[in-house]
Amino acid sequence: MARFRNRKNKVFVKPVVKKNQQQQSTVDHITGSKIPKSFVFSRGKLPGPIRQLQMDLRKLMLPYTALNLKEKKRNNLKDFLNVAGPMGVTHFLILSKTETSPVLRVAKTPQGPTLTFKVHEYSLAVDIAQSQLRPRCPQDLFKNPPLIVLSGFAAGDEHLKLTTTMFKNIFPDIDINTVKLSSCQRIVLLNYNKDTKLIDFRHYSIRLQPVGVSRRIRKFVQNHQVPDLRNLQDVSDFVTKAGYGSESEADEEAATVTLTSDLSRVNRASTKSAVKLQEIGPRMTLQLTKIEGGLCSGEIMFSEYGNGGNKKKPDSKEGDGDNDDGMEDSDEDNEGEDEEDIEED
Repeated sequence: MARFRNRKNKVFVKPVVKKNQQQQSTVDHITGSKIPKSFVFSRGKLPGPIRQLQMDLRKLMLPYTALNLKEKKRNNLKDFLNVAGPMGVTHFLILSKTETSPVLRVAKTPQGPTLTFKVHEYSLAVDIAQSQLRPRCPQDLFKNPPLIVLSGFAAGDEHLKLTTTMFKNIFPDIDINTVKLSSCQRIVLLNYNKDTKLIDFRHYSIRLQPVGVSRRIRKFVQNHQVPDLRNLQDVSDFVTKAGYGSESEADEEAATVTLTSDLSRVNRASTKSAVKLQEIGPRMTLQLTKIEGGLCSGEIMFSEYGNGGNKKKPDSKEGDGDNDDGMEDSDEDNEGEDEEDIEED
């Protein structure tokens, strides 16, 4: 006799997520501090190049960002804020476009502050790769967050101190005693020029090369391929023959470090390796124009154009050219449409 299964008696088991598993995604198990996470999105209509700049910034903020964040035109700032809380998002990077230039806002959730930067110049990651003879972007390059290096922010101005604190807190802290060298593959460099008041924003990949080893031997060890010896009289010719390019850069004492642990087959512990940086983009030239005490609102703590100093954000447009009205979310009809309109693949 055939047995029929009653579909109504199906048992649905709800997966139980332990508290320890939830904490592992938001707290660093080494440093014990909360891992900062970010949303990178836009406000208003953006042209194609700036839209690509938004995607480059999302890749830069990996792995603790929503790479495939889907946003809709009717989403306002409150929608993103409602989703940010349950997902542990600590920072917003918001791109917008004015009549004169693009604008980048870096905000701390949920209550601010917000730093507004005018983007004077920018280059996309694809443009930088096309300008290089040998662009380098391995698959595991974005598995770990980048290191952050700040230069020129030592001045005693309060707005520079706040800018330093904001960028430091965007990326996770590292413990120099326990950090693995293999996880340090990228670096974000911000250099402040006190004369022009501009910030050079650069993104590099870190590459190590053993000192005193020719390029031929290095490629042979890395690729595990049998070399072509047809045109050589002896194996020693392959070893002694100079590799492509100059090896003088790798022999400079200022550009070498002594490794404390094994990094790869050619970079072993207790050996000297040359540190080389290769730009992977994006590249931006920023100018800090305003600091607000809240999340894209509140008192103006700093203004490049002399409107700061414990003043509330005015309703009318200021002369800073940032078009703050583009960030105002006056669409109160959309306040009820929160999580369903913002998705992450």
